[in-house]
Amino acid sequence: MERTGNAMPLETALAPVADRVKHLNRRYRNRAAQSVLEHALHDAQVGRVALVSSFGAESVVLLHMVSVIDRTTPVLFIDTRMLFEQTLSYQAEVAAALGLTDVRTIRARPETLAAHDPDGVLHQSDTDACCALRKVEPLERALAHFDAWITGRKRFQGGRRAVLDFFENEQDRRIKVNPLAHWRPEDVQDYMVNNRLPRHPLVARGYPSIGCAPCTSRVAPGEDPRAGRWRDQEKEECGIHFVNGKAVPGPAPRQEEEVEPTSVIVTDTGFSPDDWAHGFHVPEELEAAAGAPALALDLASDTDPAVLAGRVDGVDLIRIDFPSFADGRGFTLARRLRLMGFNGRLRAHGHVIADQYAMVRRAGFDEVEIPPDLARRQPEAQWRRRAAWRAHDYQSRLRGQA
Repeated sequence: MERTGNAMPLETALAPVADRVKHLNRRYRNRAAQSVLEHALHDAQVGRVALVSSFGAESVVLLHMVSVIDRTTPVLFIDTRMLFEQTLSYQAEVAAALGLTDVRTIRARPETLAAHDPDGVLHQSDTDACCALRKVEPLERALAHFDAWITGRKRFQGGRRAVLDFFENEQDRRIKVNPLAHWRPEDVQDYMVNNRLPRHPLVARGYPSIGCAPCTSRVAPGEDPRAGRWRDQEKEECGIHFVNGKAVPGPAPRQEEEVEPTSVIVTDTGFSPDDWAHGFHVPEELEAAAGAPALALDLASDTDPAVLAGRVDGVDLIRIDFPSFADGRGFTLARRLRLMGFNGRLRAHGHVIADQYAMVRRAGFDEVEIPPDLARRQPEAQWRRRAAWRAHDYQSRLRGQA
């Protein structure tokens, strides 16, 4: 069979996209961007995957990561024939510098342009139609050979991007992979500096977000970085992140009568709802539950881990209870489980406060489950200040790891 992506075509049909996305987000939710990208390029649940890159202001970050992991990964570059000359030069420079071996330039068919925009002025009257003609349709044709595609979108870019997960369901057709979803602006800049990556020449001239030349303008200090895209129009996206040219609905806004969640999950990226819907077992039920598609255990902080010796391989998640005024046994139990070889998710549940987050992470926990009333008393900002938890960890500072 012909190889059309970095992963070999699968011999059997893939599971439904929605099921795979749910599984992948649960499996990789606490991973770093590089880890998410590496697994996306090799995980059979993702399938055949390509990176779609504009070679814009921040594109070099993902391009560099891909070049380190697998430089043969297909890279799809959409040339609308209306790009800045600097973008075309930068594309050639970056592809050569990183040694990317499969950069594919995607364009609208000449006959299609002749039929719908023969004079190249469609953008002056209908930017949505122009984007559909020059970006959406050509990319859709190119992606027909792939099961998934990688994007550089990030939550901090706002709008519909503010709720991005690492993996998205594109209308049950393909998976979108967003390795940088949780990155902050300073993370992007730090990566570029640390890896000495070439910058798009227009960034220094006031273009922090770069699209087609007719529809991109300079951004004044203090403006939103994307303010220069389709300025003075009610347009935020070119359309390639829509379906059939229409915005994909985001999560419905919370209504006042909506039932409050029973718990809030805290990770290095902040608050999120509990994604575990499979129930919990206690050690006595482990044999009866063996073989379940997703298995989790509920442990008291004083549980003797010896009862789980040789029995944790099929367990996806272990939740350790922290009652009010608990001693340190929950932390000790977590460390011992890790030493026993448990590699699944570890969750601290109960009376854990933001100031304990560094200790929780150092003990081996991946996440904390707190009740909504505690989340209100200690809002997300307090926990996010401990996200760089080594900086708040006395032992790490002593070891020079902060």
